[in-house]
Amino acid sequence: MDGAHYPVMLHEALEGLSVRPDGIYVDGTFGRGGHSRTILERLGAEGRLLAFDRDPEAVAWARQNMDDPRFEIVHGSFTMLADEVARRGWAGQVAGVLLDLGVSSPQLDARERGFSFLRDGPLDMRMNPGEGISARQWLAEVDQATLAQVLKEYGEERFSGRIARAIKEAVEADGLHTTGELARLVESVVPRREKGKHPATRTFQAIRIAVNGELDALKAVLPQAVDVLRTGGRLVAISFHSLEDRLVKRFIRALSRGERDPFGREVSAPRLKPVGRAVFPSAEEVAENPRSRSAVMRVAERI
Repeated sequence: MDGAHYPVMLHEALEGLSVRPDGIYVDGTFGRGGHSRTILERLGAEGRLLAFDRDPEAVAWARQNMDDPRFEIVHGSFTMLADEVARRGWAGQVAGVLLDLGVSSPQLDARERGFSFLRDGPLDMRMNPGEGISARQWLAEVDQATLAQVLKEYGEERFSGRIARAIKEAVEADGLHTTGELARLVESVVPRREKGKHPATRTFQAIRIAVNGELDALKAVLPQAVDVLRTGGRLVAISFHSLEDRLVKRFIRALSRGERDPFGREVSAPRLKPVGRAVFPSAEEVAENPRSRSAVMRVAERI
């Protein structure tokens, strides 16, 4: 069984959502439907589930395998959340929003998608291969200083300067067309390894975040999620690196205090209350699905 069969922190996420049989729920990142299927199992005939995914393969899979009148999937980013909820007349009525951030296992496992340094393939990394530019194109267009900043900020890479210089030199020599080439280049210029981590891990993460605008999308969706929730509705966010988790944590804290949110939006009164502390996958889950090891889940309730 591969990673596609392991929705991360499934039990914890469903507990965080506190699914009501007649509730309206949103799964912001469908993937292969692990969380969505379990939500549907807990819904009654009046319940509804709206899912989003940027990946056309995930959407096609959902439309072929999720034949349920209570379920609908939108091909697009979860930044469309407020508009799609309003279109259905559900604004202020949603009982729960789940955001399982990052890359899905099917994307990582498909070498042609170019997400993983473990599988040599074209240097693409787009969540939706039909829109935007590939990682290779982005590396060709970005200047060295900006690339170094992206590697430092999004990858928290301490050797960002030397990696950026090596990447730009290789691209200008018409190199770096595959994930394997990029991984080997980074490995050759990083002087020290982190125990248990490939030297290219941080670089791949940073480039993927930049190519897909992942942090900007998260900043856009968090206020929308609060706006669509009913009183008592839950926001559940599962992050896979510290940048995402920091944004979610700061957002929940600001809205629980009635402060300006981290993205500059005025908040006149508290709108959220944290539910419990940050939740991490169990040792058993990490042993069964090592990709879950960096996950952290936070839950907040609309007030």
